[in-house]
Amino acid sequence: MINFDSHLTSAERELLASLDTPARIQAWLNAIPYSEDEFYRCPLRVLRDRVGHCFDGALFAAAALRRLGFPPLIVELLPNERDDDHLLAVFKQRGGWGAIAQSNFSGLRFREPVFHTMRELTLSYFEDFFNTLGEKTLRGYRGPFNLSAFDRLDWMSSDAGLETLAHDMSRYRAITLITPEMAATFAPVDERSLKAGLMGSNPDGLFKVH
Repeated sequence: MINFDSHLTSAERELLASLDTPARIQAWLNAIPYSEDEFYRCPLRVLRDRVGHCFDGALFAAAALRRLGFPPLIVELLPNERDDDHLLAVFKQRGGWGAIAQSNFSGLRFREPVFHTMRELTLSYFEDFFNTLGEKTLRGYRGPFNLSAFDRLDWMSSDAGLETLAHDMSRYRAITLITPEMAATFAPVDERSLKAGLMGSNPDGLFKVH
């Protein structure tokens, strides 16, 4: 935190001070464009570039939550082979789990802290986790990961270690939510829900289903 704060301008400190609740952190992420870039941005760069994809947004939210006294926790939602994964910054408040996220899909962002377990929280994304063809693709999750374990990479202030961070996360055990037998009978997402989920999306940042 000390290293991160040392990079901030007075205006940036003031902005971060205004993000004093999880909902306000989410509102700030909602206001920035979704990035189609294939590289990762650290929280400091997201703050300055005002753009980010789900990995960037989760790290930014985890850093902002850390400033509020929460541990910097993220969870990776895992799809089948026909979609992208998705990252959440998660927090526990008054006994319930909630989440903050940047997403190209309108339904894959904020969750109020009302979920008793991580399984409940991650499954709350099931109906909104679909690809551009309307296929429901969520299959499992990893985490939560406490990013303080990666402080040696200076993940809050530098992009340099983010590829290593992402690689190290992939080695954690995946927890199955949806079995192949369950998935075999899934109905496609209805047309209105598909349009609602894609409202305001950046087409260049969408997974290309082949």
